[in-house]
Amino acid sequence: MAAPADLLAQAAGEPGVRAVAAVSARFAYGLMCLTLCLGVMTYTGWGRHAVSRKAMRRAHLSLATLTIVFAVVHAVCFRLLPSGPMPFDYLLVPNVRHGLGVVSLYLMVAIALSACLRGWTAYRRWAWLHRTAYLAIPLGALHSLLGALANGHLSVLWLGGITLLVPAVTLTVLRALPAHTLERLGVETEKV
Repeated sequence: MAAPADLLAQAAGEPGVRAVAAVSARFAYGLMCLTLCLGVMTYTGWGRHAVSRKAMRRAHLSLATLTIVFAVVHAVCFRLLPSGPMPFDYLLVPNVRHGLGVVSLYLMVAIALSACLRGWTAYRRWAWLHRTAYLAIPLGALHSLLGALANGHLSVLWLGGITLLVPAVTLTVLRALPAHTLERLGVETEKV
């Protein structure tokens, strides 16, 4: 049996680890949405009036790296819970809510690794793999929504999460539209 001091230390550490998990999840979500926005703007050239393409690509890479770092911190926090860490295999084959987050993180890591290998693969193959971000983002957003519902933080997600998700979804929809439709809508396009 554990000593009362050990039980007290475990109980005191639990809120701290959960707070780090929550804050890192919120940062990862916000950075994920901003990374998608900047990626679309880099590809389409919509932000070239303000910043060079090279600077936008570097900012996109930096935001993507920070997104993955905060998502990994969020996942690792659940292994560090003093009251009972999640088993490692639970992070590999979890329930639906956690599964969405794990699959989203795996896709983001695969995308990041493909970006490192971009020089050694054909552009079309790299672009195809890089476009799986359009699957990783909704999975991460759905994971956030289900996590907020389960933890009673839906008001935070509603205010901040939807505010960040709407521009990402809007830019993604505009990115998917054909050029002639964008021209009819008055959106400037760049021939890439």
